[in-house]
Amino acid sequence: MKTTTTTLPEAIMRYLEAANRSDAIAAAECFTADAAVHDENRDYLGRDAIRDWVKETSRKYRPAFTVMRASANGGEVSLSVSVSGQFPGSPVTLDYQIQLRDGKISTLTIE
Repeated sequence: MKTTTTTLPEAIMRYLEAANRSDAIAAAECFTADAAVHDENRDYLGRDAIRDWVKETSRKYRPAFTVMRASANGGEVSLSVSVSGQFPGSPVTLDYQIQLRDGKISTLTIE
C-alpha cells in the first residue's frame, strides 16, 4: 500500500515536511518534551537533542524523505521511508517505528 503524507497522523506529516525543509525547530516541535529518537545507533532524548539531531543530519546529509508505505495500530505507526541525500548508497529505504502520545511523536526508531 503506497501512501502520501496526507494520510498520516498530523504530527508525523508535520515532522516529515519540516525535515524535508531542514527546519530543525519545526521538526522538534512535533515531538513530546520527553521524546526519544534512535538513529544510527545513537539515542537523542528531549526536544533540544532532537532539534540538534535534525540540524546536524540536515547539514551533513541534506536528506529528502518520501513515505513509501505506512501502517498504523492505535498510537503506533510503521513507515517505510525512502531517504535520498548526500551519503553513500543514496537513496536507501529505512523503517520508522513511531509511537504517538497526546498528538505528538513520543518515540521514533529508525532502522
